[in-house]
Amino acid sequence: MFTMNLPSFLWLWKIAAWSMGLSLLAYLLLVITGVWMFRARTLQQEGLSWLHSFHYMIGSCMVSLVLLLLLIGIIGTLGHFGSLGHSPHLIAGLTAVVLVLLSAGSALLINARRLWARRIHISANIVLFFGFAWVSLTGWSVVQKYLP
Repeated sequence: MFTMNLPSFLWLWKIAAWSMGLSLLAYLLLVITGVWMFRARTLQQEGLSWLHSFHYMIGSCMVSLVLLLLLIGIIGTLGHFGSLGHSPHLIAGLTAVVLVLLSAGSALLINARRLWARRIHISANIVLFFGFAWVSLTGWSVVQKYLP
């Protein structure tokens, strides 16, 4: 069994807490800007390219934060326990990561000839709401294990 001999993982969990909070904020901003873009497209409004760019920028930030959370989870769990898979949080976290990557990948494919990509993007984000709820609930029980 491999374990890291570090004095405390509290600093790691602080980064994880901030990353999760910012991921949820990014998700909320993405929902708001996504609905705004849908409404603008439905009403055939012009001149909102800045909104599309902002949506992509926030999405990129969320992908980065979620990948950071994955890295923190792997490092922290291996460092503390020496192996992975000690709770349902692993499956919840991997599910959230896959959904975020599916959402981001499908977003890059959206155009007038690939309407299916928009449907995948929106569907992945609806399911991601439940994924974030699941990872938050399971994460809370994991955090309790590490607190002194």
